[in-house]
Amino acid sequence: MTTNAKAPAPIDPEEPAEVTLGVLDNIIGFRIRRIQNHISRSFRARLNSDELRPGVFSALALIGANPGLSQKTLAREVGFDKATIVAILDNMERQGWTERRRSSTDRRRHLLFVTPAGAKALEEMTVLARENEAHINAALTKSEQATLQTLLDKVYKICFVDVST
Repeated sequence: MTTNAKAPAPIDPEEPAEVTLGVLDNIIGFRIRRIQNHISRSFRARLNSDELRPGVFSALALIGANPGLSQKTLAREVGFDKATIVAILDNMERQGWTERRRSSTDRRRHLLFVTPAGAKALEEMTVLARENEAHINAALTKSEQATLQTLLDKVYKICFVDVST
């Protein structure tokens, strides 16, 4: 069903206040990406650091919540390819925030751990992330927030369903 939703545009007297999304109206990926772009841009501005690549906060948070997480699982959970996750991990190791240890049962696997410096950095970034999204959460009821998170988790899980058969 097409709702032909309109998106707010930047305020400029020369530009229309809203634009029609056209075929993008029914494209979930567009809507998610548009929101992600805005949230990421404002979060990067809050971090005020040239040292941090996109995805560092998410990767650090997941490692902190899952000590011993493998690189492969981390890459899957943040949605990055192997090369990108290696670059992020290299950056975090240079910062002294994480360390990689070889698995004692499978020498090919690297297990990831947050250092005390990484835990401190994560705490600081978490405060900034929450501040960054406070206006979004304030606009939604607790029920709407829970529903949004549930729906996003459902869409995420669907992404891993094999639809080729």
